[in-house]
Amino acid sequence: MQLFKYIERINLMDQLIRQGRTGTQTEFANRLGLSVSRLARIIEYLKGIGAPLEYDRSRNTYYYEEEYSIQIKVDIQQLNYQQIRHISAGTYYLSKNISNAFFEH
Repeated sequence: MQLFKYIERINLMDQLIRQGRTGTQTEFANRLGLSVSRLARIIEYLKGIGAPLEYDRSRNTYYYEEEYSIQIKVDIQQLNYQQIRHISAGTYYLSKNISNAFFEH
């Protein structure tokens, strides 16, 4: 799934920045599997939402000026019948026949 690829990429990006191992913008983009222009847009977006992200020319790496971290976690759980009934703000969408077929093994 595309979503998981994006999450892994963002987590890798944050890890490389915190470790000071991004390399140049071109190297960083290659490590993340992005174009340089796409990486530049992401960096500008992060700065725009308050990430203290800077580039050190002498070390050739991006870094956080102060303690900062971006972490995205996905937790996948199988829901039981009762849990499904209570999703969507309490609205129950499944008919009994569909839900029974869904939970039969």
